[in-house]
Amino acid sequence: MDFGVSFPQHEAMSDHGAVREFVQAVEGLGFDYLTCSDHVLGADPTNRPGWDAPYTHRTIAREPLVLLSYVAACTQRLKLGMSILILPQRQSALVAKQAAEIDVLSGGRLRLGIGLGWNEVEFEALNQEFRNRGRRVEEQIAVLRALWTQETVTFQGQWHRITEAGFNPLPVQRPIPIWMGGDAEPAMKRIARLADGWLPGTRSPKALAPMLDRFHAYALESGRDPSSIVVAPRMGLGTGTPRDWADTWTAWQALGITTLGVSTNNAPCSSVDEHIALLRSFREAVS
Repeated sequence: MDFGVSFPQHEAMSDHGAVREFVQAVEGLGFDYLTCSDHVLGADPTNRPGWDAPYTHRTIAREPLVLLSYVAACTQRLKLGMSILILPQRQSALVAKQAAEIDVLSGGRLRLGIGLGWNEVEFEALNQEFRNRGRRVEEQIAVLRALWTQETVTFQGQWHRITEAGFNPLPVQRPIPIWMGGDAEPAMKRIARLADGWLPGTRSPKALAPMLDRFHAYALESGRDPSSIVVAPRMGLGTGTPRDWADTWTAWQALGITTLGVSTNNAPCSSVDEHIALLRSFREAVS
């Protein structure tokens, strides 16, 4: 099984030294990939009665594309990903260029994890339409893959127009794998049709099992082999014992899961060393 780690950017990761120490420890412990999340802006809840978002303008949120460029320089083999980059609030051609650059600098280690997002505040500030983001992301994926695989691109869509243009260097991976997050039925259908991997988020094996059956059916309806789409759920290490983690890992295996992310977010950790120790305990539990 491939094991990944979610970068705990909200906790004890306020300087570059801590980032370097953490990601190098992740690689040293034998984990296969690292993911980070994406929030450009957090809302100030002062004048928003009832605002119950899990983060605000005071929450630490690193810029994922810049962060992964740094992580690429600090590591040798660790695959790099996002869980998730909110693609519809960003310019498609610019994301394609940035992702290609990370892939080149890392020697072909990038997986672009994308999703639709939920925070309309960010879309407003970035001058992007919130309500059509589901439809736009499909066209964005087509633009990304075209720019990653062709020296010059001509593309005419509803929201994108490219006329005989491209960039250099192209990525090592042509195209870069695209993983998508989302649990709603329309999202699952879209992912089954378009993505290289599915990031269903933190769920128990019992909760994911019926969703996995539907997801495989959606893939077959789209003419795809379900086994060709990586399914990468995530489990939290903030609760339970090492024995509990091992039992959950066994349950994931029984579902046929071969890629599993773990997260120390919201765990009782107040330092980088404590996050690393928790990951070490997990590795020992499943070894």
